Amino acid sequence: MSGSDLTMLVIRFVVLVPAIVFHEVAHGYAAYLLGDTTAKDRGRLSLNPVKHIDPFGTILMPLLMVVMFGFGFGYAKPVPVNPHRFKDYRKGMFLTGIAGPAANLLLAMVAGIAARALDLFGGALGAVGGYAWLFFFYFCLMNLVLMFFNLIPIPPLDGSRVVPLFLSDRAMRAYAKWERYGFVIVFGLIFFGPRLFGFDPIGVYFAWTVEPLLRLFAGAGF
Repeated sequence: MSGSDLTMLVIRFVVLVPAIVFHEVAHGYAAYLLGDTTAKDRGRLSLNPVKHIDPFGTILMPLLMVVMFGFGFGYAKPVPVNPHRFKDYRKGMFLTGIAGPAANLLLAMVAGIAARALDLFGGALGAVGGYAWLFFFYFCLMNLVLMFFNLIPIPPLDGSRVVPLFLSDRAMRAYAKWERYGFVIVFGLIFFGPRLFGFDPIGVYFAWTVEPLLRLFAGAGF
């Protein structure tokens, strides 16, 4: 592996950690604003990555995916939320769940603007400007990937917090039972989807969601 290839892999991996941390803190802060202080009481409303890192989900899995596929995503330790402290369970879970993807969208917009600015004026910075552009471009990309990945309506992903708004109590309980199989389903779609369906369902999904916003924010696609 050349030095430039290694640099690219490091950048792609490094941008993942702050994207995940902001995502999780946004969940906890939204819950706090809605009356649930659980995350605050346990010290999880912190931007210190150490408090959120999951050895497998934040480090090992993303690193392996970056090495194998050239990109990766992961997860941190879930921020604890006590929905029984919400005045309205469904709305509370919805707002808490959507806060993470909303934080990623905001970060993607800021990173995209920075990438565009560097594309225009970064030439004066030489190689430093080029590496800075790569950082902000991949930070924009990673936040969009995390956002749309988490919006998939499969428990326990954040998109599953939206579905109960449209379900009866009985249907919601039945839907919640799928949570134990959620990650198995998602990883099955990622690794076996192309073989089962003849195309990559997650790749197509990202092409229709991540790609347009990446081009809009950063001015370049993946």
